[in-house]
Amino acid sequence: MQRLPHVLLLTFLFLTVPLAAQAPHAPLLANVSSRKTKSLNGAWHIIVDPLESGLGSKFYRNRKPKDKSDLVEYDFDASETLNVPGDWNTQKEKLLFYEGPIWYERTFSYSEHEHARVFAHFGAVNYRARVYLNGEPIGEHEGGFTPFDFEVTKSLHDGENFIVVEASNQRREDAVPGLNTDWWNYGGITSDVEMIETPETFIRDYWVQLAKGSRDQIDGWVQLDGDFRPQQLVSIEIPEAGIKISAISDGDGRAAFHVSAKLQLWSPGNPKLYEVRISSGNDAVRDLIGFRTIETRGSQILLNGEPIFLRGISLHEEAPVRGGRANSLEDAQTLLGWAKELGCNFVRLTHYPHSEAEVRLADRMGLLVWSEIPVYWDIAWKNPATLANAESQLRDMITRDHNRAAVIFWSISNETPVKPDRLLFLRTLADDARHLDPTRLITSAMNGAEDDGADRHILKDPLGEFLDVLGLNQYYGWYSGRPEDADRQIWTSPYDKPLIVSEFGGGAAYGRHGDPATRWTEEYQANLYVHQLNMVNKIPHLAGLAPWVLMDFRSPRRPLPGVQDYFNRKGLLSNRGERKQAFFVLQKAYREMEARETPHP
Repeated sequence: MQRLPHVLLLTFLFLTVPLAAQAPHAPLLANVSSRKTKSLNGAWHIIVDPLESGLGSKFYRNRKPKDKSDLVEYDFDASETLNVPGDWNTQKEKLLFYEGPIWYERTFSYSEHEHARVFAHFGAVNYRARVYLNGEPIGEHEGGFTPFDFEVTKSLHDGENFIVVEASNQRREDAVPGLNTDWWNYGGITSDVEMIETPETFIRDYWVQLAKGSRDQIDGWVQLDGDFRPQQLVSIEIPEAGIKISAISDGDGRAAFHVSAKLQLWSPGNPKLYEVRISSGNDAVRDLIGFRTIETRGSQILLNGEPIFLRGISLHEEAPVRGGRANSLEDAQTLLGWAKELGCNFVRLTHYPHSEAEVRLADRMGLLVWSEIPVYWDIAWKNPATLANAESQLRDMITRDHNRAAVIFWSISNETPVKPDRLLFLRTLADDARHLDPTRLITSAMNGAEDDGADRHILKDPLGEFLDVLGLNQYYGWYSGRPEDADRQIWTSPYDKPLIVSEFGGGAAYGRHGDPATRWTEEYQANLYVHQLNMVNKIPHLAGLAPWVLMDFRSPRRPLPGVQDYFNRKGLLSNRGERKQAFFVLQKAYREMEARETPHP
């Protein structure tokens, strides 16, 4: 039999396996903060299990010896504890570099309620989670940064219950991300754990956003879950806008609606949020939602129909000062507060979905958001299961945040190598994102520029054809050339599309000083920013900047003693929040840009 060329065969496999069939997936519960919840945060007992013997020994049964001679080789009650939410790496020094499984356990009480359903909700577990309730499996999830939930109504007991989670941050070649990253692989239950109680039929999700291209028409839907009746009434209210309408559900429990609306549009200068109330039967939810449009016109990004230049910064979800995975509102307030101090109207949340609390805070603060899934560097492009994993993480990111006005970009990847298998993989993700959310812009951070003569570079990555906005990562003056050589460099793109320089910068240890030609000094980094800004401001189609990076963050790839000490030192602030000289260089540039953009009376 004649064999198909590999790319054609891969295309056939991807196109003949529907998205839903590639990754069986329970839909998320939207807006958990508006539900009736019981927090399971706090101290959980743990067992470190580097050989994963706990599966065979059935740690999830949480068994106790029946008598003096009964052999049980584990005991959660006698084991040490970790705080949830939290990574294990920074809670216990011996676990700083640990990669593998750890079993978590805690008991909790529950009082049964008639006509109620209960879901176990996890904000994030890195990377693979197996969840058990009262000794029985209730579900598995893969992906370290997106939320998931499992219904546990029939598994709960009235009174005392116990929940066990096997969390493993073991890296794999076929995972998303793959084996190689440049951030710390924080393991554990890194976000909130809650039991959510709903009526038997409840509002699972909803979309309340302006119709694409419109500033006065809302196209929305509400999705019911449970034993709903076709033609069940759903009510939608936006009291401040004088909106109160009803919609009727179809046989699948979806109620679509359309309504004209006179609204104050959300923007960085006016981050207006409206209270939205949705009710149906015995269930009701409330949310704070902003309304704005985002689109492109040639090389411009248009917010509410007007061109906007994105003064941004990239940042990891790393906790300021104490280190580890950021997991609190206070962490988010500090990080985004620094971005505002810098003069930003935009943040690139890298290289994975950040917490819902951080995205909602950006909504309130008026910071536009680039949100990204961890398709990073080189991964298993030919593996359909890897694609299904990426699609699942993309779906969860969009589902969680599709009502957040701050989010304007869905990013499908970062610095991936240019080759046919990768292009097919990423084109599939771009199509998925547009299907899930046709109102936002699709982007990716690329570094596939080619030399086009002396001091000339052209971003020829074929992925650009399938994006709305191009991201360009480049480090001229750090990984190649000298800072002053950047002034001569010319960067172009063959696409008539907006371009964001999504990364540039260089490293410096806070408090390390010398002349501007000496690496790792604050002076070198500040000088580099001066020349980089000269260079990038000459790029045609330039629509924004997101230099790398707001704050120093841990990375196992950065061991240089006395300088890096396993931190990426490209931050404008140290990991303790100390401002380096380059912080003030960028702050001054952003203030001057803002002054030029602000109309004077």
